[in-house]
Amino acid sequence: MKLAKINTQTADWQLELPTENLTFTGAPAEKAQQLLDTLANTAIAGGILTGEEVLLAQPEGIFELSQWLTEKLNLPFVPATEDFKTAAENLKWQVTYHGYRPGKDEYSVESLLTVGNGFMGLRGTMPEMEISDDHYPATYLASLYNTAASVVSDQTIYNEDFVNAPNLQKIYLIVDDEKIAFEKEQIKKLTRTLHLKTGLFHANAIVTTKTGKEIAITVKKIANMQQTEQYSLQYAFMPLNFSGTITLVSEADGDVYNYNVARYRSLTKNHLDIVNLEAKATKALLVAKTKASQITVTQYSELFSQNIDLTQLENTLAEKVVRQKLTISAKENTWYTLDKTVSVAQRRKEEAPLHIDLDQVSLPAFEKSAAESAAAWQILWDKAAITVTGDLMSQKLLNLHTYHLLSSASPNGNKGLDASITARGLHGEAYRGHIFWDELFILPFYIIHFPKTAREILLYRYRRLPAAKIDAKKAGYKGAMFPWQSGLDGTEQSQELHLNPISGKWKEDHSRLQRHVSLAIAYNIWQYFNNAQDEDFMKQYGLELLLEIAHFWESATQWDETLQRYTIDHVMGPDEFHESYPNAKKGGLKNNAYTNMMVVWLFEEIERLQELLPTDFLAAVEKTGLTTETLEKMATIKNKLALEINDEGIIAQFAGYFDLKDLDWDYYKEKYGNVYRMDRILNAEGRSADEYQVAKQADSLMIFYNFPQQKVNEILQDLNYNLPKDYVTKNLAYYLARTSHGSTLSRVVHAQLAAMVDDQDLAWQLYQEALYSDYRDIQGGTTAEGIHAGVMAATLYIPLTTFAGLDIRQEVLNLTPNLPKAWTSLAYKLKIRGVHFDIALTHNDITITADETITIQVCGKPVTLKAGSKTIVPYK
Repeated sequence: MKLAKINTQTADWQLELPTENLTFTGAPAEKAQQLLDTLANTAIAGGILTGEEVLLAQPEGIFELSQWLTEKLNLPFVPATEDFKTAAENLKWQVTYHGYRPGKDEYSVESLLTVGNGFMGLRGTMPEMEISDDHYPATYLASLYNTAASVVSDQTIYNEDFVNAPNLQKIYLIVDDEKIAFEKEQIKKLTRTLHLKTGLFHANAIVTTKTGKEIAITVKKIANMQQTEQYSLQYAFMPLNFSGTITLVSEADGDVYNYNVARYRSLTKNHLDIVNLEAKATKALLVAKTKASQITVTQYSELFSQNIDLTQLENTLAEKVVRQKLTISAKENTWYTLDKTVSVAQRRKEEAPLHIDLDQVSLPAFEKSAAESAAAWQILWDKAAITVTGDLMSQKLLNLHTYHLLSSASPNGNKGLDASITARGLHGEAYRGHIFWDELFILPFYIIHFPKTAREILLYRYRRLPAAKIDAKKAGYKGAMFPWQSGLDGTEQSQELHLNPISGKWKEDHSRLQRHVSLAIAYNIWQYFNNAQDEDFMKQYGLELLLEIAHFWESATQWDETLQRYTIDHVMGPDEFHESYPNAKKGGLKNNAYTNMMVVWLFEEIERLQELLPTDFLAAVEKTGLTTETLEKMATIKNKLALEINDEGIIAQFAGYFDLKDLDWDYYKEKYGNVYRMDRILNAEGRSADEYQVAKQADSLMIFYNFPQQKVNEILQDLNYNLPKDYVTKNLAYYLARTSHGSTLSRVVHAQLAAMVDDQDLAWQLYQEALYSDYRDIQGGTTAEGIHAGVMAATLYIPLTTFAGLDIRQEVLNLTPNLPKAWTSLAYKLKIRGVHFDIALTHNDITITADETITIQVCGKPVTLKAGSKTIVPYK
């Protein structure tokens, strides 16, 4: 292995290559670019840096030199102080940020440095930070919602918000009456690292006071993955250039509010009332209750220290804050360490309140808590990790996305928890922390790795079936109409007005017409049952859900005499840019292709289940009150639902789509650069996306993400539509040219389609863009409002499906590998139909081990695996 050696000790940098030595001069940025250009044309396996740490301020962030080279060259570059092999491996398991860029950039960093365990998420802020435009500390608890009224455009609207819970992370120092609050002028140095394997947040900082006193601060933080109602911090500080008095303060801060999303800040943001504050010795208690939903959040903390005398703590209670502080005589170059562990519980209004006696409770110190959490994380990694070779950065981002999925929902945190996964995880307040159709992209991760967790998430929907039935009836339909945005009780929480941040104006929001969310729920039930084979779930919950959803769609159809087909009107597709027809007074579109084809699939599935589970099916029919005539009508509709298809085989996104105008993409790209949110751009210009053939994301094409082409062909055949053999290729090209990718999910769907039509380069390009989308915040600040859980889950699924060729949608497990050129190998584990598989593939063969004897298919041919035996199958 040939390594470059880079010396930054002197003003000029020396580069020692296997064949020559070079010297670079100039400013750090110039030298770095020269170095990069040289290394890019050199056959090396990585590099070792000696000398001083070099920080580079780049447009996309502040980077340490070895980190910058690693990301640019996709090769490991590490400091000479570490063993190369160990440090190179650690690069795949660490996310590090240097410096501090207040505002949207800092908010994004905090989202990506969040620690969580499925029950709670703590944004990656320093303990000293307070809510401001510069940075945003937040504690999120799964399903903690509150509804509040706000006046917008002279009308009162009600929004249900994902509540920022009281902040017990808060610890800070006071030196010479100056509070260290981590404002920009106080920060001399700041490095934060998230250790993905263990869930540990680790920060190193140097702060300076107005009088020039410097203090080193280190912080460690975990959300305990074993004891999921606990989190723990270790806060250490050391005076660097002085000895003197320092006041150390720990707070339970109830004076918090929602502030994460700029466009929501004009709305009501205070959601909590403080119920109780207590402090006894090293312990503190804060109890708060949401104003409308009446959810009680109880938090208590305990402090520990090996070298600070905590018997000297002064405890005071303010209106919304418990403050514990002490003043010490600190010595120069001496570390002082404080541990703080917090227990968090929430109780809904119908649950008995939690009573805490501070004299009786006991919490673990940081090291114990961190150790048990790391052990719990390892168990999860053993089941869920995807390992690739030949591509360091892809491996790092796969690890990052797996970590954040397990932080958003986990077998530990979601056990018995009545919650699903929000679109932005437990990381931010975008979409007000609501649950969308993103479940369609998220659930497969849990189905194949943690089926019991998938079941818990599906039960969230079942418990809200009564609300869906009420909403359907109110809207004039039958069955269950699940809401586009779901929160606490399952009623529709989509906003009525939407702020366009480009124009600054509020406009009517029709997004609740995306009724296809119920089809995503039905699809996930099918996926879960097909692969977990949980008949008990289907008998008790699944069949009832499917029948109620199917009944809704049956009631939504109307017979069209002219077309001699059934139609579905007043809906929106996944696209989201198109809310209505141009100049229409009412929202909604007719015969959305994705929706209609999914309805056909659902009605087909209803027929299949009737044959597969006849007794249980009849019981579910009786429970839901469906009639034989209704089931017969579904069978008729699946052969006569309308689509609009042109002569070339392009499936219109909805009826009348081909009559819309084409958009001058070149003009808008030149004028605005970023055209992801083309709808907002057009709206700000006094126009509407409704007038144009422009899409935010895949719509008609979504059907090919859900099903293999053979199944889509069957759906079209059921509808008696005959399309050309190359219709998929034509549809991909047609819609790709008209899509802005305003949703990062769009790239994932298009990547799978590109692979389906054998455009492997396009598939790889789109997949990589999706893989980097949050890490590089390619949408210009949306990561500040929380990670994109759907995209992260989908980028973990594409390697298994599109690249490893895994297909779990058929009766027999199918594997048809299509490994990208950039990857040398790919390995993963999964649990399907009660069987544990261990799978590894290269460009030539696939190695499979199963814990039971089973027959699967590899490249269309049957392969029998013997229990516990390794089977190697060549496929090229």
